[in-house]
Amino acid sequence: MNDAPNTTMAGAVGHADMANAIRALAMDAVQAAKSGHPGMPMGMADVATVLFRDFLSFDPADPQWPNRDRFVLSAGHGSMLLYSLLYLTGYPEMTIDEIKRFRQLGSKTAGHPEYGHAPGIETTTGPLGQGIGNAVGMALAERMLNARLGDDVINHYTYAIAGDGCLMEGISHEAISFAGHFGLGKLILLFDDNGISIDGKTSLTVSDDQPARFAAHGWNTMSIDGQDPKAIADALTKARADSSKPWLIACKTTIGYGAPTKAGTASAHGEALGEEEIKGAREKLHWPYPPFEIPDKVLSAWREVGARGASARAAWVKRTAGNAAAETALAVPAGAKHMGAVEQAIAAAKADFVADDTKRATRVWSQKTLEHLVPALPELIGGSADLTPSNGTRTKLHTPITKDDFSGNYIHYGVREHAMAAMMNGIALNGAFIPYGATFLVFTDYCRPSIRLSALMRQRVIYVMTHDSIGLGEDGPTHQPVEHLTSLRAIPHLIVMRPADGIETAECWEVALSHTNNPSILALSRQGVPNLRTDAAGENLSAKGAYVLREPDGGREVTLIATGSEVGMAVEAADALANDGVRAAVVSMPSMELFRAQDADYRASVLGSAPRVAVEAGVQQSWHEWIGGEGGNGGFVGMSDFGASAPAGKLYEHFGITAQKVVETARALIAK
Repeated sequence: MNDAPNTTMAGAVGHADMANAIRALAMDAVQAAKSGHPGMPMGMADVATVLFRDFLSFDPADPQWPNRDRFVLSAGHGSMLLYSLLYLTGYPEMTIDEIKRFRQLGSKTAGHPEYGHAPGIETTTGPLGQGIGNAVGMALAERMLNARLGDDVINHYTYAIAGDGCLMEGISHEAISFAGHFGLGKLILLFDDNGISIDGKTSLTVSDDQPARFAAHGWNTMSIDGQDPKAIADALTKARADSSKPWLIACKTTIGYGAPTKAGTASAHGEALGEEEIKGAREKLHWPYPPFEIPDKVLSAWREVGARGASARAAWVKRTAGNAAAETALAVPAGAKHMGAVEQAIAAAKADFVADDTKRATRVWSQKTLEHLVPALPELIGGSADLTPSNGTRTKLHTPITKDDFSGNYIHYGVREHAMAAMMNGIALNGAFIPYGATFLVFTDYCRPSIRLSALMRQRVIYVMTHDSIGLGEDGPTHQPVEHLTSLRAIPHLIVMRPADGIETAECWEVALSHTNNPSILALSRQGVPNLRTDAAGENLSAKGAYVLREPDGGREVTLIATGSEVGMAVEAADALANDGVRAAVVSMPSMELFRAQDADYRASVLGSAPRVAVEAGVQQSWHEWIGGEGGNGGFVGMSDFGASAPAGKLYEHFGITAQKVVETARALIAK
């Protein structure tokens, strides 16, 4: 059952006054900040007014209402469109003072919309095209949740506004292809077809027939006059009446609509209009009010629009009262009702792994962990960018999601790494699911903008990235990550984990699931590794980021620190040193971020005061913090160049990442 409000006019106030309120706030805020993008909000004000007034189902009094329609401003540079709407419709935290503080330090009205700054901002946008990927993920999540709970509980639309730039970005191709193939008919994309970019007319660089392009991807399409409220309303009515496919509504608009000399020009895109131009716009728009002043009758009309959603939400609350399945599925954070079962599943996995002395890749240990987790956590949604067998992300307990059946728990994303990551952000933002998706670690390069946004938005998105080093072997340097661990570790709030064996892999999954405000990377090996931990009981040692795996009797002479597949190598080196009477401790460091978060006493107890050697089949840059900095009393055994095509064992020998090299490096440090 859809909870959209009825299509009605807001009191006696006409459409033009309501739309012009958006235009006025946009040009005034940008002018006050002397920075921003007034043109898009002014051009799309008519579309936004019709959408919010007559179609969008929302309630400012309960911004997280699960069955609200989602509105995504993919063209995030036009953020004043969204902020104006939030203020006008009565979101309590979006005051006129916040509008006046546009783009100022500490304001809720950042230059581009930022999730978490204020209710009503559904996602962080600004990097063009990301919002399209987010919207596709939200629309997919809606269908998945609908399949589980039914129309009475979940049945809403996802609307997105995108500009020419969004559609030029490659991510738009990946995302709209997925949406069309899966028939996400509750997704409506409103294209701000204003023909202008920063450099000038879009004809300088692009001549795509966007409706034809979307039609080729399996979308319904139509083209309208984006300044005609009746045409806009008719188009939205038509789109909502046919949900067999997603819809593109190409809205022909004039950027900076109302500006006397700058309308329709590039100068209206990304700079303040100027006092004289704004004065002329007020005259042309018949808007005689001072800056930031919205007349009572217009503001009241908008507040009536905002208040209208309360009855739809109340009806939904009444309808779903006592629905235990809905209560569990919609718990916040996602999976909250099943975390006890997750702990039990991880404990069972660790017990199984301790009893298994087979040498396996950590990607395989991950798959075996998932066999325990999937039945324990229905909210966990898996997927891969066409590398399912290689990533080990699907188990016998998974059912694929298809166009005809959204009740499954596994998504085949196709070769669409960037869209996969952006969609997972959208799925996480829906609030009911915990998504994980996979590709090779080297292809985090294709996902990186979306990974960064996962971290910026503090979303629990789990990236399962396998084939994590030169250990993948013959595929060669195009597929062998060397700089990736270091570069990913540089992203704030992202937890990068590289487990050493089965026990650590299970523990890292527990960490990823328990950190509800952080995305995670699980960097997993292609090659087999031995199980180094022999005790499954006790605390999650990987959650501390690093711990002493082996402590020699009599005090340390050197500390060997390693991650992932090189931890076993460090153990081998410690054994060799011990045979020669050298006391070496071995520290496993699955996550630098988690270790950095521990108190100083714990960190000191793990690292010790003896010289340190770090071992990792990647570049050195992220290790200086732990081995004493460049020129410090520390050594590094790893990579300093790209890899090569050869069997894994030969590559480790060729690049000098061996137990013998670790021994030699340790001896040299001790001898200093």
